[in-house]
Amino acid sequence: MKAQKETNFKFPNQSNFYKGKVRDVYTIADKLMVMVVSDRISAFDVVLPEAIPFKGQVLNQIAAKFLSATQDIVPNWVLAVPDPMVTIGRICEPFKVEMVIRGYLAGHAWREYSAGKRSVCGVSLPDGLKENDKLPQPIITPTTKASVGHDEDISREDILAKGIVSLSDYEKLEEYTYALYQRGTEIASKSGLILVDTKYEFGKADGVIYLIDEIHTPDSSRYFYADGYEDRQKADEPQKQLSKEFVRKWLIENGFQGKDGQVIPEMTPEIVNSISERYIELYEHIVGEKFVKADADSISSRIESNVTKALETL
Repeated sequence: MKAQKETNFKFPNQSNFYKGKVRDVYTIADKLMVMVVSDRISAFDVVLPEAIPFKGQVLNQIAAKFLSATQDIVPNWVLAVPDPMVTIGRICEPFKVEMVIRGYLAGHAWREYSAGKRSVCGVSLPDGLKENDKLPQPIITPTTKASVGHDEDISREDILAKGIVSLSDYEKLEEYTYALYQRGTEIASKSGLILVDTKYEFGKADGVIYLIDEIHTPDSSRYFYADGYEDRQKADEPQKQLSKEFVRKWLIENGFQGKDGQVIPEMTPEIVNSISERYIELYEHIVGEKFVKADADSISSRIESNVTKALETL
């Protein structure tokens, strides 16, 4: 199976290029943004050496679906989705925080809690919780948006004290975050899934706050299967989940957590294919329809043609 690890396009009126961990962003005439979701995969803020076939398509198409399904809550940056791996949208000035929201004690929050901490990003947590327990109510645990290196936990108080976001804007981000998580939870429930935690990124253009980047994908979210959740909690069994956490666990089991001196384990074809299958599985569960693999024989030429045609009409 073919995968698109790197891109190097020269679109009409291209004025800038930015390579992220997973996304390659092309600026057009300083007005539009072409976001190509590559098949790269990152974990612990490190890009892994092998790309995952169809991962970019999965992320882009899930994000497109949820951005469309939430535009009544908050306007978003999308103007067109011309290719399974590409979204074109308006340029926004991003807020320098990511709004992480958690309905359950899992992942990073659980690792902090199990180490004895009873506060995450300034939010207090009660004693006596187990891994994957539902929290009394969803909590927002923001992180700084690092251009290089690791994102860092930060509290609401620090964000406001340091002037990273104004009070009026931050209150709006909180309002949007709770509403988006509620909508995501409702949609996931219809597919027999629990939206455990997720993150949202926002930006501003012409004084308007927009939802930007991807939402509710396996890279930005964690899902549990609802069926059997309660039984597994009572029996202290691991939850059956669909998220990128299985990649992190595989890396941890093989001695890698992104720390200095650690070596990324070999990503065999079997590992790569299994990760690809898990991403497709999540797509089919959350979207509720069969995943249709895009033509992968000449991904670059397909993307270039589709984007060029779209730019002519925008």
